[in-house]
Amino acid sequence: MRHLRFAVAAAHYGSFRRAAEALGVKQSSLSRLMRQMEERLGVTVFQRSSSGVRLTPAGVEILRTSRHLVDGLEDMVASAKAAGRGEAGRLSVGFYTSLSAGNLRASLVEHARRFPEVELRMVEAVRANLLVGVRQGQLDVAIITGEPVDREGGAMALWSNRIMVVLPESHPLAANEIVYWTDLRSESFLLSRRDPGPELRDILLAKLASPKVVGQDVSRESIMGLVGAGFGVSLICEAGIGAGHARVVYRELQDGNGPSRISYAAYWRSDNDNPALLNFRKLLEERHPVPSS
Repeated sequence: MRHLRFAVAAAHYGSFRRAAEALGVKQSSLSRLMRQMEERLGVTVFQRSSSGVRLTPAGVEILRTSRHLVDGLEDMVASAKAAGRGEAGRLSVGFYTSLSAGNLRASLVEHARRFPEVELRMVEAVRANLLVGVRQGQLDVAIITGEPVDREGGAMALWSNRIMVVLPESHPLAANEIVYWTDLRSESFLLSRRDPGPELRDILLAKLASPKVVGQDVSRESIMGLVGAGFGVSLICEAGIGAGHARVVYRELQDGNGPSRISYAAYWRSDNDNPALLNFRKLLEERHPVPSS
């Protein structure tokens, strides 16, 4: 391939000297390699003269296909180097937060801007399945709710989202900019049994004594539809309010200490050597640095 690459350059410039300058090698070295190639092929590839070199008919035929080989090899090498730097390849990201707004969406948009050649593969699933996917190598990283816990592998704390209450637009509390937990003591809470519903339910139980919780085995979107139809109220992470839903409003929930929040963390396998994962982790650390103690 080195011989062919030099031959393509010599044919392009019509001169061993100019080709050698372009390639950053000595003219004598390039000329010697061309002689070696001709001896191995058993044909004369270049017709030499004082004015330069030009291809013989046999040389034209050889280099007609050689250019494709050389270009293909150089593209392959460039792609391999880019993948090694994490600038190409594939990154699998597991999540169950909404992508309609919020920090995860913003982080993915920024990653795509910096690394447009990296193919992002998004997987939405429940927390347990995401962690299994990371452990089995099916996912590079999982973004889930909760503070990072000690697990086999790597983990880092990310952002936190405010918890919002979802109200029918006709609800009396819809007129308030802020709703307090104690305002909701008599409400029926519609929560999905799917993530992050169970975690929101735990927060609800910690905030209110004996709340009325109606579990629904439906998606977040269906919960919004039930709230809009007047069947109760619900809770949602701030990242989920970017998707518009008819006949509902979102209000910030507070207690005596201010807004209620839910945390997120990232998990990955410590032996995952995907360079694209390393760049994604660096981006997350840049956007959400760990507070200094």
